[in-house]
Amino acid sequence: MTLHDAPLAGVFPQGKEEDWRKIVDRALKGAPFEKLISKTYDGIAISPLYSRTAAPGPRALRAAPGRWSILARVDHGEAAAANRLALDDLEGGADGLHIVFAGAQGAYGSGVLDDSDEGVAHLFDAVHFDYGVPALIEFSPRATNAVDAVRRLLDRAHIEPSITRVAFGFDPLGAQALHGFLPGPWAEHSGAFARSVRSVAEAGFRFGAAFADARVIHAAGGSEAQELGFALAAALAYLRALEAGGLPLDAARALLAFRLAADADQFVTIAKLRALRRLFARVEEACGLSPAPIYIHAETAWRMATRRDPWTNLLRATLAAFGAAIGGADAVTVLPFTQALGTPDEFARRLARDTQLVLQDESHVHVVDDPSAGAGGMEALTEALCERGWSEFQKIEAEGGLAAALEKGALQGRVADLSGERARNVARSRDKITGSNEFPDIGEAPVATLAPFDAARLAAPAPDGAVRSAPLRPRRLAEPFEGLRERSDAALAETGARPRVFLANLGSVAAYTARANFAKNFFEAGGVEAVFGEDDSDIAALFRASGARLACLCSSDAIYAERAEEAARALAGAGARVYLAGRPGELEARLRSAGIAEFIYAGGDMFETLQRAFEEAG
Repeated sequence: MTLHDAPLAGVFPQGKEEDWRKIVDRALKGAPFEKLISKTYDGIAISPLYSRTAAPGPRALRAAPGRWSILARVDHGEAAAANRLALDDLEGGADGLHIVFAGAQGAYGSGVLDDSDEGVAHLFDAVHFDYGVPALIEFSPRATNAVDAVRRLLDRAHIEPSITRVAFGFDPLGAQALHGFLPGPWAEHSGAFARSVRSVAEAGFRFGAAFADARVIHAAGGSEAQELGFALAAALAYLRALEAGGLPLDAARALLAFRLAADADQFVTIAKLRALRRLFARVEEACGLSPAPIYIHAETAWRMATRRDPWTNLLRATLAAFGAAIGGADAVTVLPFTQALGTPDEFARRLARDTQLVLQDESHVHVVDDPSAGAGGMEALTEALCERGWSEFQKIEAEGGLAAALEKGALQGRVADLSGERARNVARSRDKITGSNEFPDIGEAPVATLAPFDAARLAAPAPDGAVRSAPLRPRRLAEPFEGLRERSDAALAETGARPRVFLANLGSVAAYTARANFAKNFFEAGGVEAVFGEDDSDIAALFRASGARLACLCSSDAIYAERAEEAARALAGAGARVYLAGRPGELEARLRSAGIAEFIYAGGDMFETLQRAFEEAG
């Protein structure tokens, strides 16, 4: 008898899958078992239970075992203010800095504006590069002087580049994907890229001279496999360019690093990071190299951030940071919870770094290398992502490589297809976003930022003669619902009241509570304030007193059968556009003839319904 077969503590028998299936079948009450199997946007099936993996795949290990680096974003527009915040982060527990200039992939409505020598000197004042503080500088076509300014700053301070951990992160193809242009054809521009990377390498910088940054795919609504395929294609394009520029492949590989988005789906995030290590090892072997651990920087995902009820971003960011840590990220940046509102203040930045400090110093999630190795579900998901990520990589290579694929627009088309599917699922609340399309807080208090969101910070002008392609626009999933909420706020400021819906609750509290709460959350997700009306014989009078133009019947199916028609006629006669919470079933024709215009229920097109409701309620 093995330990796996032994009864737990000598008392409880070891559970068997067949016993579990019997319990599940009873709970399903005749529904197929497949109802419990979900699918990712890459079509990967996620089962509720997996067997132990007999032969786990290769371990996914950090480049340096142990703690990951906790990075703080440096993205205030003014260099001196950005420096003050950065020093506060380092003093508060951050290990290093993630410098975001305007025009970079991670600008997201903020970003340092001044890349002059003087501005960079202010930006890094009192930052001890000679202590090995990691400083990951995002590539930006708007900050063309940043690299030389940093090099001159270190030279004036007599700091040897080889002892620093400054990463310049050249990434022209990532910038092309975001902005829709490359300064020239890749066949020519790749030489300039190689010269830039070689220059910093020959100066002594040994850390992240080039980055394969795939966050743009995730932020545009793409899938995990597309993100992996993009990262591999960018990495291979950079290796080819560096080899053509005179660097041996082994030396070129050592200068390369990766950056991915970490999502609130922690299991997919774990598997994605693990898959990237396995996939790039396959690329290395194809290039005749012995695989070596790669450096991965993860940032919590932009597309999951919300402006409404931004406190919920703390929950999503914690899940994402946990997934990145378990997946083996070497460095992690947590977007402050107010990032979508503008430049975060000291409090938001503190919570961002403390999220990681708690995971490290209290939860100790870093003490085991690749802790998900051997788990049946994680190994299956990792392998499935490897398969689909490699397939996406092959598509890009078959299209002529990443630069050619972007010029043709094929990659953008595939991302757009999945982005559209994702948007439809958000609109129908199949993909739920707490605080936006689920459990909205219509009376939330404003949250402070240091500067308002500035969409222009993400833009970059194309130079003359640039090669154009379709840009991949970062978009947050909650944006459509937030647009309605902003219109509601504007109406409140202008008239003193929001658009309203009167919830006509029929029957007892027990009968109407579930659907009344559903209707309240439904309408308030679109900025339409819900006014509760208790059951009363003169429901039309209650509606008139509410000041609403819309009314929604809320109760049980049994009470609908008895009273919905009468109530609907009374409300319609009082001038209401009448909704009913729930599916009408066989009563639909009767209810519509009584004056009910629409039915709201889980799975319907929530956003489209709310758009109409907002116009009618205003």
